[in-house]
Amino acid sequence: MKKIALYVFAILFILAGISHFALEPFFTGAMPDWVPFRPAIVYISGVIEILLAIGLLYKPTRRKVGILIAIFLVLIFPVNIYMALEPEQYSIPAFALWLRLPLQFVLIWWVLKVRKVG
Repeated sequence: MKKIALYVFAILFILAGISHFALEPFFTGAMPDWVPFRPAIVYISGVIEILLAIGLLYKPTRRKVGILIAIFLVLIFPVNIYMALEPEQYSIPAFALWLRLPLQFVLIWWVLKVRKVG
């Protein structure tokens, strides 16, 4: 079961990374206008998500990469807060934007658990 949780997390993270390329305008719009180089940040963060997910699948790097993913999730948390505070800018219901906030903590817990899968 733990291996399944590991693979599901990695697949979700890879899909999230790919979505940065497929839905770049959405991710660019999720950041405040004052943030410079928004499209580049979106593409770079997509690549980072894909690489981190691959690193999580590789047993020798799994423990360290799990910590890096947790840190990454903390670093992107302000974007989720921004979106929840500015719901009128998105075609997503406000309650869904607010539900994403605790979900981020679930993802952090999840990756910290699966990083220990041997």
